[in-house]
Amino acid sequence: MRLGMVGLGKMGANMVRRLMRGGHEVVVTDLNPENVKQMASEGAIASSSQDDFVSKLGKPRIAWLMVPAGDPTEKTAQALAQRMQAGDILIDGGNSYFKDDVRRSKQVRDKGIHYVDVGTSGGVWGLERGYCMMIGGPKEVVQHLDPIFKTLAPGRGTIPRTPGREKMPGTSEDGYLYCGPSGAGHFVKMVHNGIEYGIMEAYAEGLDIFYNATSKELAEDYRYTLNLADIAEVWRRGSVISSWLLDLTAMALAENPTLAEYSGFVPDSGEGRWTIQAAVDEAVPVNVLSAALFTRFRSREEHSFAEKVLSAMRQKFGGHLEPGVAAKKTA
Repeated sequence: MRLGMVGLGKMGANMVRRLMRGGHEVVVTDLNPENVKQMASEGAIASSSQDDFVSKLGKPRIAWLMVPAGDPTEKTAQALAQRMQAGDILIDGGNSYFKDDVRRSKQVRDKGIHYVDVGTSGGVWGLERGYCMMIGGPKEVVQHLDPIFKTLAPGRGTIPRTPGREKMPGTSEDGYLYCGPSGAGHFVKMVHNGIEYGIMEAYAEGLDIFYNATSKELAEDYRYTLNLADIAEVWRRGSVISSWLLDLTAMALAENPTLAEYSGFVPDSGEGRWTIQAAVDEAVPVNVLSAALFTRFRSREEHSFAEKVLSAMRQKFGGHLEPGVAAKKTA
């Protein structure tokens, strides 16, 4: 099939490469002309503008967006919709908010344009591993796009089949899934990322306990000097908490057990917040997911005003001094 890819960052470029390996023709565009030039040198069809991009697509036109969520996606989707015709297909493969998908799908539907949202997981490893995709939109349109999804997906590989799935139809075992109407794909990917935050936080907290097991606050008999890289490695082999995220953690610790090159400043890309909001809307308690998100907020501060208030209250009601202040007074 011929399709277009808008956005040639780490994921977008590798998705183009995987699609071309699978025999698809891909028209490419990006704000950086050098990215377009690079992909053209690898076999993609270059375009110099949005008009040129749309003109080089087949019929129906298929345009896949891999640009940052929010305003960049909004502007790009609206600009392309103005240049597309009835029957054409607009795919948002980024991390958009599912409610934006619902709104945009209604807007372009008036022109007869089909809107498909694809929550895409795989990161920089997707070229070789494939991409897990959670898809929303008109079912018949998604079925038309199946050759594209099949190429991008990991396939069944060597993962053992889940007992009981032998007679279950569908594509989930291949690594992509039609989740429902517009917004459903990004809704599932949103919660996927919220869970990701929680898993990452659990590993981080557990390893932090090991890291501080030499604390002088502990009795000497209970202090341990532990090899974190080896612990992460042994957990990868037969442990019930093994996972790809643990594989990546083990890799980082093997490179540098102290992680000295990292500051610990942890951004969030929006999906964690949206997951918590969805939980509030549904009155679902999400203790772990919310704590993981708030920990990311905390990572960006040295000491918050709230912590200063807590310290002040402890000093006022019990005369408790902060460690640095107490040390100065006894010096």
